[in-house]
Amino acid sequence: MQKINKNVVLALLSLTSLVFLLFQLYYYKFYLSQKNGAVFSKLRGRQSGQDSTRWHVVRKFLGLISSHNIPVYLIDPLILGLVDKDIEHIRGSSDGPSPECKYFCAPRDFTTFALLDKTWKHEAGLFRTAEKMGFQWLKIINKDPRLDGMDDLSGVEIPLHYIFKLASHAIHLVVFYERSGNYLWHGPLRLKQHMDRKFVPFRKLHFGRYPGAYEKPELLLVSIDDLKVQIPKNPSSFLEEMSHSRFLECRYREARAFFQLYPDDASLDAVEFRKKAKSLLHLAALTLNNLGVKFWLSSGTCLGWYRQCNVIPHSKDVDLGVFIRDYKADIIPAFQKVGLPLKHKFGKVEDSLELSFQGEDDMKLDIFFFYEEDDHIWNGGTQAKSGKKFKYLFPKFTLCWTEFVELRVHVPCETLQYIEANYGPDWKVPVKTWDWKSSPSNVQYNGVWPVDEWDDVIQIY
Repeated sequence: MQKINKNVVLALLSLTSLVFLLFQLYYYKFYLSQKNGAVFSKLRGRQSGQDSTRWHVVRKFLGLISSHNIPVYLIDPLILGLVDKDIEHIRGSSDGPSPECKYFCAPRDFTTFALLDKTWKHEAGLFRTAEKMGFQWLKIINKDPRLDGMDDLSGVEIPLHYIFKLASHAIHLVVFYERSGNYLWHGPLRLKQHMDRKFVPFRKLHFGRYPGAYEKPELLLVSIDDLKVQIPKNPSSFLEEMSHSRFLECRYREARAFFQLYPDDASLDAVEFRKKAKSLLHLAALTLNNLGVKFWLSSGTCLGWYRQCNVIPHSKDVDLGVFIRDYKADIIPAFQKVGLPLKHKFGKVEDSLELSFQGEDDMKLDIFFFYEEDDHIWNGGTQAKSGKKFKYLFPKFTLCWTEFVELRVHVPCETLQYIEANYGPDWKVPVKTWDWKSSPSNVQYNGVWPVDEWDDVIQIY
């Protein structure tokens, strides 16, 4: 057998490797880059492999959902923050190739998109296609709170979140549902026991730690890094909304337990009162929202929501809280314009302001203004006949959304502390006799208004 020349073999191997390398370069330059719609060889500056991977995963995901006619929109806070800085340029840009991958190549573990539940129902086909494209996926389900009520604590589960993972990047798809208060809601991300907690770094997700409530966004179709995608028309407004979106459900299970101890008042008077209170609250919310004044359920109205998921029929009024920093001089004329005349005005903007408006029959709307100190928050009260002042102290709190009488409204996130401050540890026990000057647990005497100020600080109509 003839002896093989080692030099010839080495030369052939080197030549073969060179040909293969040239083929790879040719394939990338003339096929992959053009097929992907972004010629990364022309990027300003050099993108790392990880940066490029993020863009490719987003592109493949958008191709996946487009093939199934699923309308999604971008809600990723990191990318929207970058987009918002260049929004005018992005709105006016043509569909030509981008000079650089600026947004979808930004360092992050996830890219987050939103999906409206009613726009899509056929998930099985999507998952099959996703697997063929190389995606791994995870579906997170939980109970549907829209079906909960006093008569039924539904066990029906609905999809809340999807995770699609490819290579080192993942897509978080948040499912939004429309609720009766004419807003969008997404649920929390809670993993079942059998789920892989190492599938992705869940703690880094921007959505899912808490449920959230949002206005229905107006969407804009734009080209970002040569990818067509829908985004909220006003990214900065969406990001601001996101930072205050936490949502609390009404506690129906606890409310049912309450009514087992204290049967609900189902009299005609109670039914009629609740109907009027609902109408008054809707009108007040519409008026304050039109003025851009943030408010929350306070006092007895907040207690009714937290304790029994309904208006307390013997309360005889609707109570709202407003931070004094949000006060506007237009509030009084705005309520008068919608048919709610001013009943009384106590205090002044600088101290202990409260407004009361006359509703239908003997029902009234009380708006208490809250003042922030270093370690607590307080609102004031005034006794008209004596000029005595009172102060009600609360621990500091933040605001969350909830749904009450088919309306999206704010309540203190730290509701229990808020309720206990006002009503004490026995807040679960109904009390029909209530003296606003002495019954609250947090009331303090706060002096007397100077007589020469009475005409300004004690106004009764």
